[in-house]
Order: sequence, then structure tokens, then C-alpha cells
Amino acid sequence: MPAPRQPLSVAIITLNAATQLEACLRSAQFADDIVVVDSGSSDGTVELAERHGARVVQQAWLGFGPQKQFAVESARHDWVLCLDADERVTPELQASIENALGAPANGAYRFARCNRFLGRYLKHGEGYPDWSLRLFDRRRARWSDDAVHEKVISDGAIGTLAGDLLHDSAESLAAYLSKQNRYTSLAAEMALAAGKKTGFGRIALSPLVRFVKFYFIRQGFRDGLPGLIHIAIGCFNSFIKYSKMLEHGKSDAALR
Repeated sequence: MPAPRQPLSVAIITLNAATQLEACLRSAQFADDIVVVDSGSSDGTVELAERHGARVVQQAWLGFGPQKQFAVESARHDWVLCLDADERVTPELQASIENALGAPANGAYRFARCNRFLGRYLKHGEGYPDWSLRLFDRRRARWSDDAVHEKVISDGAIGTLAGDLLHDSAESLAAYLSKQNRYTSLAAEMALAAGKKTGFGRIALSPLVRFVKFYFIRQGFRDGLPGLIHIAIGCFNSFIKYSKMLEHGKSDAALR
């Protein structure tokens, strides 16, 4: 018999994720409880989740951080693993999770996320290891309230687990760029709300510094053309975020 461990819930947020969710649910079957928090899917997501034994809770969209925290609070157990519908737990990561839950030394754990982009799993640059803190005791950690670029906030030391979380969105480049456009708008709004400033230096230098860091220092060039395109889009996102901050700032000034 396997050694006893802390009971585990998996929490997943969804919206029209029927084409992605099944592989995620199959990889999470080792959990004692799976809760899917859906925000109004119309493509069979709910029915698919229920067929795989998940509990489904409906919740109108609250923003990424609040929605994920709602899912955590809907879990049956205190130890929660948070997944997105387009992510899969590898066997090595599953073994690490179950081993850690046998006698938890920390209240939260991170692990590497391996992102697939243009048909290739990236192993360098910005796409890897993409450390993700997703396993935690909800009595000691929680999701931030950020509408985008949400993160888990823990009150203690964070452990690191072996094994990758595979991220395979299977979205087109056009859909990816559309999503990035929404994210940069939210990021600009959050930065301005926090009192951050922008100007020529940030707009001009931030993309350049980012490219040097991820393409050369973190060897993104080893991921071929997908790696180059992924990093180039990230640099452009930085340029656009600061440009949108400038645009909002000028609009605010015009109103005064």
C-alpha cells in the first residue's frame, strides 16, 4: 500500500475549455478531490468535468486572482494543487507531490512549468523553468487579488519539487497575441494604480534588456525559431505595457 499522505484537492478554473480539460483531469486523478470552478461555459466543459468525477461550481468571473482563490476556498481539503485547464501533471511531478504530502516540510511548493509554443516545448529563455507556486496549504497561503499576473502569497518558506507541469494551450498565434493584448492592458492599469511611472527610458530600454536576458543569458536561442518568437513577443509586450501606461497618463492629464 502507498504511504499515507495529506489529502489533496485539485482546483481548476474554466471557461469554454472542453478541448483542453480532459487531459488535465486525467493527469489529476491521483487527487482526492477535484473542483472545477466554471464561469459560464457553453461548449460542454461542465459535462466533461462531471464525467471525469469533478465537482463543478459556477461562479461569474471575478478576475484571475479572486477566481482562483474562490476555487481554493471551494476545495474539500486544505492542501490544494491549482491547475489551469491547459496544464498537465507529469508522472515525475505527481510522485514529487505525493512524496511532499507524506510529511510536508513547507506550507507551499513550487515546480517548473514547461510551456509549449508553436509546437515545441521550450526548455530555455523565458519559457522555462517558469517557476510556478501551485501546491500549498490554504491555511498558510492564498492567491493575490491581482486581475492579471496573479501569484500565490505564502507566510513561510517555499519548497521546490522535481518534475514539470506541462503547459499546452494549443492556441493559434493570433489567439495568443489577442490574449497578450488584453494582459498588457490589465498590467498597465495595475501598474498605474500602484503609482508606477513610465517614460522614454522604460519604453525604449525595457524590451532591449529583456531580450538580452532571455535570449542570450538564459539561452533562449537554443529553442530555435519558437524560442526567438516567444521572447520577441515578450519584449514587445513590455514595450506595449509601458506605452499604454503613457497613453493612460496623458489621458488622465487631459482630464485635469
